[in-house]
Amino acid sequence: MASVPLVDLAAAHAEVAEEVEAGFARVIAGTAFVGGAEVAAFEQEYARFSRVRHCVGVANGTDALELALRAVGVGPGSEVILPANTFIATAEAVARAGARPVLVDCDPHTHLIDVDAALAAVTPATRAVVPVHLYGQLAPMERLWAGLTGSGIAVVEDAAQCQGATRHGQAAGVGGIAATSFYPGKNLGAYGDAGAVVTDDAALATAVRTLGSHGGLTKYVHDVIGMNSRLDALQAVVLRAKLARLADGNDRRRAAAARYDALLADAEVIRPVTLPGSVHVWHIYCVRIPGGPARRDRVLAELNDAGIGAGVHYPVPVHLTGAFAGLGYAPGAFPHTERAAGELLSLPIHPQLTAAQQETVVEALTTALARSAGAAPAAVAAPRRSPARLPVGSQG
Repeated sequence: MASVPLVDLAAAHAEVAEEVEAGFARVIAGTAFVGGAEVAAFEQEYARFSRVRHCVGVANGTDALELALRAVGVGPGSEVILPANTFIATAEAVARAGARPVLVDCDPHTHLIDVDAALAAVTPATRAVVPVHLYGQLAPMERLWAGLTGSGIAVVEDAAQCQGATRHGQAAGVGGIAATSFYPGKNLGAYGDAGAVVTDDAALATAVRTLGSHGGLTKYVHDVIGMNSRLDALQAVVLRAKLARLADGNDRRRAAAARYDALLADAEVIRPVTLPGSVHVWHIYCVRIPGGPARRDRVLAELNDAGIGAGVHYPVPVHLTGAFAGLGYAPGAFPHTERAAGELLSLPIHPQLTAAQQETVVEALTTALARSAGAAPAAVAAPRRSPARLPVGSQG
């Protein structure tokens, strides 16, 4: 086990263990394992936390995004614009909905979707745009909404990494629809797979719930072809316990990020950027290692060997994966994304991270940077393999 884990799931569990045990006992005694009172209560509580009217719990974050896309009318013949710099699940959800992913580059500083590129990629076939709120902050939604005004194109937010984040006071899904993941390593993580869709639109919420419950809301009544994607009650117990602590946990993440900023002020790294008007929740704290993939990978290996649970989000852009080679994008198509894939390094960050642990991380990073100073630079394009060794709970 790493001396400083990237994500400390054991410590997170210790904070809620008694409450979760009592909740599990309630569910087992009542035998309402799928849906039921615990799920309904969580949906209400998460909707309030997210500043929206409706929340629909589902089986996982990928399902959440697919269901949200299908609810706004995405299907065969549709194009959906999304950033190349994202976890592959974003593109998977588009493909599973029957649509064609249309990729665009990321902003070179924030690594969020390049809004100008997204707007330029719109065609008559475009049905939706999926901004991905990476690392814990929202993309510049005000610019995207303004650019799409009157177009009839839906905005479906991938909010898997921004639970509790806001931009100019607005949270993901407000005025539209957003999908999130409760994978264990998220700011709000379950004890397995889980997800949700949030929206202010009652009709969209009903559509998502219908599609995720075999196409109907009444037993043995199936109005459309749906799927089986429902939140189970045991996960709802865990999520309710953790949700009550999420705001405090996000505050602790912000404090840890500020501490990293100070400790790394003179280090040979490029620190992450927070957009003005954004409240960041620091799901990931990633720095850029100048010099390309060879140097970054050497630094990563030295950190891991020293017991530091560092990783890479994400070493292979969507367009360079074998799964989406058929889209036809060649290496070099998205230079900012490809450079980020070769230079970004994720450092441990979670609510339980101590100042002493962060000092250990920075000391090890500084040493590794000095030793890697002579590493030969590599090509900008990301490799087709993952050099990272991400621990359980850190994917996505």
